[in-house]
Amino acid sequence: MGHMHHSRAETDDRAADTRAAHRVTLIGAGIDFVVGMFKLVAGLMVGSAALVADGIHSFSDILTDIFVIGATHYGRQAPDRGHPYGHGRIETLATLWLGSILIFVAGAIAWGSLERLFSGTPVLAPGPWAIGIAVLALAAKEWIFRYTMQVAKRVGSKLLEANAWHSRSDALSTVVVLVGLLGAQFGAGWLDGVAAVVVAIMVGKIGGELLWEASQELIDTALPEAEQERMRETASQVPGVRGVHDLRTRTVGGQVLLDLHLVVRPRVTVSEAHEVGNEVCRQLHQAFPNLSDVTFHIDPEDDQDAPPQHPLHVLPLREEVEAELATAWSGLPAWESRLTLDLHYLDQHIDISLYVRPDSSELSLDEAADTLRRHAARLPWIGRLRIWQGPGKA
Repeated sequence: MGHMHHSRAETDDRAADTRAAHRVTLIGAGIDFVVGMFKLVAGLMVGSAALVADGIHSFSDILTDIFVIGATHYGRQAPDRGHPYGHGRIETLATLWLGSILIFVAGAIAWGSLERLFSGTPVLAPGPWAIGIAVLALAAKEWIFRYTMQVAKRVGSKLLEANAWHSRSDALSTVVVLVGLLGAQFGAGWLDGVAAVVVAIMVGKIGGELLWEASQELIDTALPEAEQERMRETASQVPGVRGVHDLRTRTVGGQVLLDLHLVVRPRVTVSEAHEVGNEVCRQLHQAFPNLSDVTFHIDPEDDQDAPPQHPLHVLPLREEVEAELATAWSGLPAWESRLTLDLHYLDQHIDISLYVRPDSSELSLDEAADTLRRHAARLPWIGRLRIWQGPGKA
């Protein structure tokens, strides 16, 4: 089993990404405050339920901005002893919270607007200045949406992306409010109430989508099959890799975690096999920038379709193997002159490579192997048996 750790450069990148996320969120919070204040004051002065609802929506953005700053700060901290996989789930939980807030705001707006609409409360013409405020608010919110989304894509933050869509929902709701204001200006006051309800539906839809995406991450939903196949192909192209199987993916706070099994040559050394796995990790990190953690398992053969081992037929480990061989081969020259014993666990058996002294008195290595095999006939786990003259492997 191998694991690729975070480098110092990756830690510095995380810190830079966190600063960028904080910067864009603070800018958005400032715009939300100014825009929300203008909407709320104008809506109360002209009696526009849609404009007041849109102002409340803008102020809800400020609360979520504050929460996003806290979540990105703690969620992007490096792994520690208590959180070895990092703190990304903090961002996931914050996204759930943000989606829930949006749905709550949507319900409140819809309830108040429908009550006002069915009660027949008259809506006065808002005037050109209220319409102008809506236009300016629309431009400001669309700009902060695009800016936040650009940073979110660059730093790979689902939470920041969710906050960007929160800003876009405010911009879209302002479009609907603008339609309602124009309708009220020309005598169709009921359009104001309808506009407020449409705003509520749009906000609720975005909140539901955020809840769905965050819940998929919490239940460790895998990446799309096409992306998993690209990862498999990247790993398979590394020299020394004979196969890739049991590839599993999940996301934590916008970062991808990957587990996979790598098939290598059956008699390759442990250190060489591990370095092949390290190279696979390097290639995967280079091809997939959002990949934060890779755990690989080295297999000497492709066992993905092999039946599970029965508990009573588990192959013995070295200490037990040597004890049983010592009993079966006691007194045999090849065993007594041994230098090194290599074990290879393949195809539900143990292949044995026995290295003997060059001055061994055995007439023939093949005859020695036959003798050893006859004396070990009662050991069902023995597979291929080979004898070599020389010091063997260190």
